[in-house]
Amino acid sequence: SHKISILRSSSTIPSAFRSVLRELTYHLGYEATANLSTKPVAITVPVGNNHTEYTGASLKEKVALVPILRSGLGMVDSMLELVPNAAVHHIGMYRREMMPVQYYNRLPKKCEADIAYVLDPIIATSNTVMSVVGILKKWGVPKIHVISVVGSEEGVNTIARAHPDVKITVGTIDTELTEEGVILPGIGDAGDRLFGTPLIQDDEELMHPSKRRKTSIDESK
Repeated sequence: SHKISILRSSSTIPSAFRSVLRELTYHLGYEATANLSTKPVAITVPVGNNHTEYTGASLKEKVALVPILRSGLGMVDSMLELVPNAAVHHIGMYRREMMPVQYYNRLPKKCEADIAYVLDPIIATSNTVMSVVGILKKWGVPKIHVISVVGSEEGVNTIARAHPDVKITVGTIDTELTEEGVILPGIGDAGDRLFGTPLIQDDEELMHPSKRRKTSIDESK
């Protein structure tokens, strides 16, 4: 509650926001990865000047981290500390009239992961996360686990109803969701707060330059 309050606070500067988000992600990720299975592995342990044989354990599953750009980037480093051999595949989404629009996808053609952790600091309407879950299921990953710091009650319940096979780990639940799809009190726009950038009002600014509206010479004067 104390750490999440720091994220909520308008006075929290980007560097502190990044630090606290990393810390919270580590704890949430620790809980989310607790059910990963292991396989035995033979190792040696130094004992004085000698070594003794021991049967240790290593992760059995191949793990993929899927941060939703931009805000999910702030959660990647902490997750890599927990699962350093995980692959990281980025999916970029932005909202247009409350509906998610995909602008970037770096999933490999062939799915070799056993489980994918979707990273997004906020679940508001859940439309964005639901879209990414659909993309991952089409990709063919057997298990999906969503990790978020703050989720709306409505958004989390929507995911659970639509995808009962998808696990969700969330730090706290906010009960209020506005008609515009804004979670209250929430933590603000996580992407802007992470990187200290102003809110983008024009969807065209997120589009590839070749797809932006052309401006004539006369219009630009």
